[in-house]
Order: sequence, then C-alpha cells, then structure tokens
Amino acid sequence: MPSEMTSIPSPQQPAANGAVWVVPLPRHQAYDHVQFKRVFTTDGTRHEVVIVDLHKLLLCADRDDTDYVLKPVDDWHVGKVRGIREFLDPRNERVPQMPYVTITKRRGSGVAGWLGLAHVGVVGFRNGQHRARYLAWAGAVWLPVEVHEREAPLLRELCGAADAGDTQREAIRQAR
Repeated sequence: MPSEMTSIPSPQQPAANGAVWVVPLPRHQAYDHVQFKRVFTTDGTRHEVVIVDLHKLLLCADRDDTDYVLKPVDDWHVGKVRGIREFLDPRNERVPQMPYVTITKRRGSGVAGWLGLAHVGVVGFRNGQHRARYLAWAGAVWLPVEVHEREAPLLRELCGAADAGDTQREAIRQAR
C-alpha cells in the first residue's frame, strides 16, 4: 500500500488520473483492503467517480431485469471465490479497475408505481459486479464506482454515501 494517504475528495470531484482508491475490508481474512483505479483515465471522458453505499447499490442492481445479476457470494463455487480473491489481492502488481455502472429510474411496484407516483433506482453493471458483490460479502461498506457524468447525480441521489458522514466516508481514501 502506498505510504502517503490523503482524504478522499468530495464525491462531486473526479479522482486525479493515475490515482489509486483504497477500500478497507473489515471482515476479510486474506487481506484488509483492496485498491482500485479508474476505468476512464483520459481527459474529456465525461465519466465521474461516485462514492456509493454498497448496500444501496446492490439493492438497485438486484432490480436489473435486463442484465446479468449474480447470486450471493455464498452460492458461488469455490473456484470463482478463489479467482476473485486472487484478482483483488492488493499484493498484485496490477491494480484492478473500479466497477463501472449505469443507473436509471423505473416505476415502483404496487398502485403508487402503477400510477407513476413511486419510482425506484435500477443499476446495471457494465463491469465489476463480481467485485462489488465480493466486497460487500467481505465487509466493505462504501465503494468508488465510475459512471457517466449525466447519470452521476441520480447515482448520488439513490446510492450515494453522502449521508454516511465524513468519518465513515473517509474509510475510502485516495492514495497518490
């Protein structure tokens, strides 16, 4: 792990190119943190990093009926668990990319949804669903994800970690 750690920037500010995001794992036996880099690193990508509440993100992802939704980690076969554990190991030279998601709203269930009065968030993973579900299983509470700038406000609204307070959010740090 890099020796110099700084507080995370505001979720509205994208991370600097080349930055490594460190996510603590309080319940993981193999290692106590993972590292992520951005998916889109060139200037003008129109993508942002948003710090999300991992539980909220996965609730929205479970509503995705148009894409591949994974079973809980306890239902994965041993080889899949071992593979993701090895892939995320912070001792590896290669730093994995953070999950990349999309988000939309759709009508909620019940009469209020039918009348168009209730809406729910739906997250689709374009990359990183195994990572996100494994990290939740390993005890991660917050996670940096990348999203297109036009969807970032909705992601912050429905899944953002902003309501967690500074102490909790600083559990994820940006290392330079």
